[in-house]
Amino acid sequence: MNILDYTAVELSDRIKKGEIKVAEAVEAVFARIDEQEETLNCYITLEKEKALARAGEVQKQIDEGTLTGPLAGVPFAIKDNLCTEGIRTTCASKILSNFVPAYSAEAVANLERAGAVIIGKTNMDEFAMGSTTETSYFGDTRNPKDTEHVPGGSSGGSAAAVAAGECFAALGSDTGGSIRQPASHCGVVGMKPTYGTVSRYGLVAYASSLDQIGPLTKDVTDCAAVLEAIASHDAKDSTSMMREDTDFTLALVKDVKGMRIGIPKDYFTEGLDSEVKEAVLAAAKVLEAQGAVLEEFDLSLVEYAIPAYYTIAMAEASSNLERFDGVKYGYRTEDAKDLHAMYKKSRSEGFGAEVKRRIMLGSFVLSSGYYDAYYLKALKAKALIKKAFDHAFAKYDLILGPVAPTTAPKLGESLSDPLKMYLSDIYTIAVNLAGLPAISVPCGEDKKGLPIGLQLIGDCFAEKKLIQAAYTYEQCKEGN
Repeated sequence: MNILDYTAVELSDRIKKGEIKVAEAVEAVFARIDEQEETLNCYITLEKEKALARAGEVQKQIDEGTLTGPLAGVPFAIKDNLCTEGIRTTCASKILSNFVPAYSAEAVANLERAGAVIIGKTNMDEFAMGSTTETSYFGDTRNPKDTEHVPGGSSGGSAAAVAAGECFAALGSDTGGSIRQPASHCGVVGMKPTYGTVSRYGLVAYASSLDQIGPLTKDVTDCAAVLEAIASHDAKDSTSMMREDTDFTLALVKDVKGMRIGIPKDYFTEGLDSEVKEAVLAAAKVLEAQGAVLEEFDLSLVEYAIPAYYTIAMAEASSNLERFDGVKYGYRTEDAKDLHAMYKKSRSEGFGAEVKRRIMLGSFVLSSGYYDAYYLKALKAKALIKKAFDHAFAKYDLILGPVAPTTAPKLGESLSDPLKMYLSDIYTIAVNLAGLPAISVPCGEDKKGLPIGLQLIGDCFAEKKLIQAAYTYEQCKEGN
């Protein structure tokens, strides 16, 4: 069996048994990167020498018996908006193209404590603003399943790298579906945990009240193992939760008997591609055959999710991106006559079109005279959406639906129509507004062979139910 065919947990198991060396796994990943990277463009920065040096350290700790976890020795990719000490962190933007952080994000540090080997930083939509990984200053990433199509976004580089065997697992960030949607488009597993489960310390903020870090993996077992490794309370992040139930691998149980699953009628109306609808409802039947109780219901408020999300996200983005001014770090223009000209020129030359659009819209909705009309109204809609989910979870254990209305669009299709791109997040963004956990699991392909994802949504802190249902589906679907 080729080393790259193993899942992350299987690879670690083989390494601990002495069948594979950590350096062999790293070399195998870089050999695959050499073959495909020119076409796919999954990475912005690769660190082969550092990865091989780290492989030697990890191998020694495994041999000594001090590293025994399920991810020890596994080569990982990290989305390029997570700070990595001594490794360039660009957020796929010209304005941070030369930024090398002096510290690592807490989630990255947790992974390294678990024995992971970081091999590089993956491509993404600039500052995580986009759904296709086409707004990157470093060029598009292509979908390994069909290189004429996008991998989704904004964590498209991470999803594509996992799907293409250019790493064994990866970290992404999810502000409105940015882990689940590329996972769906690339045919891998992606999870957004409950807000506050994974520390945001070291994650370059897009919308602080919505951002959450999560795993992109080959299967549900890997997803549970990675989430268990990165989840922790962190005093450095004021939104970090103190949780006692982060032993997520215990939920890898094939059993959904009696589990109540709600299917929102609102998610299966016009706008949903017929092949996506068919695949998702077929996946629901698999869970029903295993003893789950399925029921359709009205979730309502779905039409308010997109305007509320984009109003809040853009407002927070305009505030968060204020710090990139060319003074302390990042890109600085060369020909400014005074301080204000330097600010203006550095930002106008450093930010891409989509980022500028969102900063301007965010500044507008926060401005005097419009704050009440837009931002305050969006916050009220957010509270109502959370209430609608609370009402649903009083009756159901999980909610089942699609991840995206269609399979991966062709390159260039979405950028010409930003509104169409924003609407592609319709099934994912409400989860972030309500701070809920959700998982995307592959559930089929369309006629062109492009992957389709099934989304399962849980109540706050119900990751174990999600993992159990996703694992059961994965074990029982056709072909397993």
